[in-house]
Order: sequence, then structure tokens, then C-alpha cells
Amino acid sequence: MAGIGSSNYWEDLRKQARQLENELDLKLVSFSKLCTSYSSSRDGRRGDTLDTTPLLNNSTQDRMFDTMSVEIEQLLAKLTGVNDKMAEYTNTPGTASLNAALMHTLQRHRDILQDYTHEFHKTKGNFLAIREREDLLGSVRKDIETYKTGSGVNNRRTELFLKEHEHLRNTSISGTGNPSPS
Repeated sequence: MAGIGSSNYWEDLRKQARQLENELDLKLVSFSKLCTSYSSSRDGRRGDTLDTTPLLNNSTQDRMFDTMSVEIEQLLAKLTGVNDKMAEYTNTPGTASLNAALMHTLQRHRDILQDYTHEFHKTKGNFLAIREREDLLGSVRKDIETYKTGSGVNNRRTELFLKEHEHLRNTSISGTGNPSPS
């Protein structure tokens, strides 16, 4: 890499920043799609038809989420480092004549970094909220199913008891006749 005093150094930093920004943009789009597919695959579970069966199970999606989160955080850290180097360069003696243009470029890269960081944290927060909600709902669904299957015998007994009670009641009314008011 060129020395800190040369314009090639600044151009190298700009290229690095643009490359990292492009990578981040692609990763954030993929990350957003992953998070969206997570919630839709959870919703698709209710129908359990072949058309709605998710291609990836949720544990695979969770691992992909974790992996992509780490990769994006690393890219954000690298871009922060490049921006810091650009800031150092603007403070180097001899760049005063170019300082306005350099500061404008630096500010643009900082804004992009801030936008990507915000988007990442927002998407990650939404994903975690969806996952927590689905885990809680899944737990409730599981409890309901456990209750239904565990109390199935009791429901059958109750049903038989009610039929027998109804039968006895009908028999006692028709067997003794209706008492007439006297």
C-alpha cells in the first residue's frame, strides 16, 4: 500500500471502502431475506402442505442467522477501520488544499456506514423478536397439544358419563310419567 502522504493511499482507502460497502449491501439484502423467510416458514408450519413446507428447518436458519450476523459485524468493523484511516489521512499535513473534498467524501462514507449499521441492528432486532414470539407461541401450542392428548381419556369418560346421565334422565321422565299438577 502507498504511504500515508500520497493520493494513491487515499484512493486505495476509497476503493476498500466502496468494496466493503458493496459486500455489506449484498450481505444485508441476504440477511433480510433470511429473516423474512424465517417468519414465513414458521407461519407455513401451520398448513403443513407440500407447498408451504420450508426448505430449511429453523435450526439451520438459526445457524445461518448467527453466521451472517458475525460476518456482517466483521464487515462493519472493517469499514469502520477504513473510515478511521480516511479520517487520519484528512488530518495529515499537506492535505489542507484538498480538505473540503476529502471531508465530503469521508462524511459520505460515514453516513453509509451509519445507515448499514442501523439497518443491520434493526433487522437483527426484528428477527430476534419474531423468533422469541414464535418460540413462546410454539411452547403454548405444545402445551395445548399435550393437554388435549393427555386429557383425551377424561374427555371420553366425561362424554360417556353425560350420555348415561341423559339416558337415565330421559328414562326417569318417561318411565314414571309426568307428574300432573294437582
